[in-house]
Amino acid sequence: MEMLDRAIAGDINAFQTLFAEFQTQLKSYLYRLLTDRNDVDDLAHDTFVRAFSGISTFNRESSLKTWVFKIATNLAYDHLRKKKRWSADAQDRGADLALGSDEVRKAFWVVHDNARAGAYEMREHIDFCFTCISKTLPIENQVSLILKDIYDYPIKDIALILDKTEGVVKHLVGDARGVMTDIFDHRCALVNKNGVCDQCSHINAVFNPKQDQQEERMKLELVKASKKYNREELFALRTLLVKAIDPLNSSGTDLQDEIMKCTRTAIGDKKDFFE
Repeated sequence: MEMLDRAIAGDINAFQTLFAEFQTQLKSYLYRLLTDRNDVDDLAHDTFVRAFSGISTFNRESSLKTWVFKIATNLAYDHLRKKKRWSADAQDRGADLALGSDEVRKAFWVVHDNARAGAYEMREHIDFCFTCISKTLPIENQVSLILKDIYDYPIKDIALILDKTEGVVKHLVGDARGVMTDIFDHRCALVNKNGVCDQCSHINAVFNPKQDQQEERMKLELVKASKKYNREELFALRTLLVKAIDPLNSSGTDLQDEIMKCTRTAIGDKKDFFE
């Protein structure tokens, strides 16, 4: 409490210490919303500046973390409302761009072979996929779902972050889960043999050609459970997998970010893959 008192009194060192306790999680949250590491760094910095400059208005109705996440969410909302929601086939369009461009494929291999975090793991690509599909949602649904299911925020805190009633937030989360579950059920070949997307296995075959695809698939609880559980339970399993991964600090962070850049370019969210 003494540290918080000092921060509220304007001690920037005390505020930096408190901010650092959740900065990693804040950045991973922003990445799931923005899908651009440069934008994440900019907005995390802007969040720090805005939070510290307004720290005297913090009334302790929530934790400092929740209050800061609200500032970050508002900044992200301002950034995202200028952009179109993603379509469910965004990854397909990204794959088409990669397959049609020798330069893009070469960039993937350069990262895979040389980057500190250029490995390919199927479970990390499932996290990438979750982020892409969540961007098909309206922003408030996306924020509610990610905060509740990935960062374990209670409904009352999400209500504070979004300035909504708890009842509205429950509906936002429920609707988001329904849309996501439906998309995954129809698209994901890992959990549905009729799914149109088997990108996880295909990319695994490219970057890990000696690794048996079926063996890798069967390491995933999601695959093991696909014949036992209903779609809602499979979605819950997917969120457990996703919350265990930090998209900015994993063995495949750099490669997955390169794939995300390709997807963003393919849908027009980024003008040029190489810029």
